[in-house]
Amino acid sequence: MPQRKKYTGKQKADIALEAIRGEKTVQEISSKYGVHPNQVTKWKQEALKRLPEALEDKRCKDSDTKELEKERDEQLKKIGELTMQINWLKKKLGPYL
Repeated sequence: MPQRKKYTGKQKADIALEAIRGEKTVQEISSKYGVHPNQVTKWKQEALKRLPEALEDKRCKDSDTKELEKERDEQLKKIGELTMQINWLKKKLGPYL
């Protein structure tokens, strides 16, 4: 039984990019690289699907912002609780300080 060929991400990206360019047919690309035409089409579709994610501005995402706000709210809540405990202890232990 023949061994399956394994392609790196770079090789897949190169093949998909060539298919996206459209200068050659899928059949020509598949024969050039020894890949089944269906696989070339799948890699092309996958590349087009993931391209917006790759070019997304990663500095500030909505999910990151929501996570940071949630974390900040939890920290403020904890600060409030600790402040109340300190004030209560000062009140109760005032004569002993």
